[in-house]
Amino acid sequence: MQNDLHLQATGADRTSRASRRSRSASKAAVLLLTVIWLLLIAGGAAGAAWYAGELQARMTADIEQQTAAKIAAMQQEVETRMTELEASFRAEIDTVEAKVNALNELLTFARDNANEDTDNSNLLYTQLNEVKAKLEELQKQLDVLK
Repeated sequence: MQNDLHLQATGADRTSRASRRSRSASKAAVLLLTVIWLLLIAGGAAGAAWYAGELQARMTADIEQQTAAKIAAMQQEVETRMTELEASFRAEIDTVEAKVNALNELLTFARDNANEDTDNSNLLYTQLNEVKAKLEELQKQLDVLK
């Protein structure tokens, strides 16, 4: 009888050991699965953060490059316009200077040929002063553009 009890105790002990082993093995598997799952999630989050940083750096570089190109184009356009305006003002100043010189010659001729009966020189002086004023105004505008 004692032998029977010992056999029963040994058999029960064996089943409890086996069930404990299977329970601890399943706990270990669950723990291992949980750790692997957490590592995958952490790796995915780290990868997403790295990719976002790389994407942001690429976009920033592209925007800087586009901005630099647009600024260069605008600067070139402004320089071209300034050159055209300067040429235009220079041509207008040359035209006005030619008119002033012609009026000076006419004034000199009129003064040389004037007698006491006619006084056309006063009209020529007025026209000459008007042309000189316009020439000075154009010169100021050209200086502002420079």
